[in-house]
Amino acid sequence: MCLAVPMKIVEVRPDRMGVAELDGSRQEVNLALVPDAGVGSYVIVHAGFAIERMNEHEANTILEVFEELAAQQAAQQP
Repeated sequence: MCLAVPMKIVEVRPDRMGVAELDGSRQEVNLALVPDAGVGSYVIVHAGFAIERMNEHEANTILEVFEELAAQQAAQQP
């Protein structure tokens, strides 16, 4: 299964590579598909590529849903 997650851009390099962060975890990402993304932008990251830009509210809403799903999953474990 593939999953794309919202992350915040914390570094942009001249070669359109950058670093995105989620909960203190950082990942190198390719920014070529979102040329308007810069430091502070929120993007959807899939397989090392930022594929879509989004606003902070959208990102937080999605992350809250992920947290709720994880809590439900944990509650169902014996």
